[in-house]
Amino acid sequence: MKSFFVIMGGWLLSLVVMVLLCPHGAALAQDSATHTLPVIGIGGLIVNSGTLQALYKSYKVLFQDAFNGVTPLWMRVASLVPSTGKEQGYPWLGQLSSMREWVGDRIIQQLVLHDYAIKNKKYENTVGVKGDDIKDDQLGIYNPLFQEMGRSTAAHPDETVFAALKLGFSRACYDGQYFFDTDHPVGDQSVSNMQSGSGPAWFLLDTSRAVKPLIFQQRETPEFNALDNPNDPNVFFRDEYVYGVKCRDNVGFGMWQMAFGSTAPLNAENYAAARAAMGSLTNDHGRPLGINPNLLVFPPALEGAARKLLVNDRNDAGATNEWAGTAEPLKVAWLA
Repeated sequence: MKSFFVIMGGWLLSLVVMVLLCPHGAALAQDSATHTLPVIGIGGLIVNSGTLQALYKSYKVLFQDAFNGVTPLWMRVASLVPSTGKEQGYPWLGQLSSMREWVGDRIIQQLVLHDYAIKNKKYENTVGVKGDDIKDDQLGIYNPLFQEMGRSTAAHPDETVFAALKLGFSRACYDGQYFFDTDHPVGDQSVSNMQSGSGPAWFLLDTSRAVKPLIFQQRETPEFNALDNPNDPNVFFRDEYVYGVKCRDNVGFGMWQMAFGSTAPLNAENYAAARAAMGSLTNDHGRPLGINPNLLVFPPALEGAARKLLVNDRNDAGATNEWAGTAEPLKVAWLA
């Protein structure tokens, strides 16, 4: 009996020492004989539902904080339109009706419907975390990936909206013409909303109306989720825990009348011509639309020219700069 207590006392002392030497704790496992035996986790993390749930929450916080830290620009030039299906039709585009004096019966304006629709696209960003990195407590190396995932997700509308604006010289809008074109049909006339040149493109916009020059159509907002169940195939076969974000949306063109695109030099002469062209637009019946451009959008390469045109009080000759303050300059890196 004495030897039994000596043996048990030595075993308990060894257990205490092992626990003290293992700051991350111990785990219990069962042997093949169904007896419960103590198994010590030497360093690292024990992967269980609690660990994985905490990890998911931690990565989601990193994602969300980075997402919230982005100041988007797309809302300056595009209208947000919720979508309820795989595509959304916009038959009303191009209908710019106006008030008239009511004399006699009402005159019902016969609106021409256009067959213009925007199909939603699916986007994703996915990161895999190795199971060994979780067990070895090497999770910090993934933090920048989830922060970048949040930043890029928040910047996704900017990237797609301004890419569409840049492609406006070669993509059709509701009237079948390129968004920036020389022959938009207005009544029995052809109207231009572009200048040709060989330089970087710049854009003069009227963003004061309910319908902006571009449309950001959103079917599903970004959603952060995970495949981190031990029974998921990615965990079972590759020992990899997967985290990702997805969304469904797309960008299309709104009213070409609200935008003027140019690849000519950004100078006072071309800027004045663009403003004059937009201000002289009418509807199909010849009534002025009252377009008043208020935003100049340009790539980083044209920042100096834009500031000289819209910010400086004096021009190159030292005279008063007549165009100063006539529009807000907006530099967009996505146009580079």
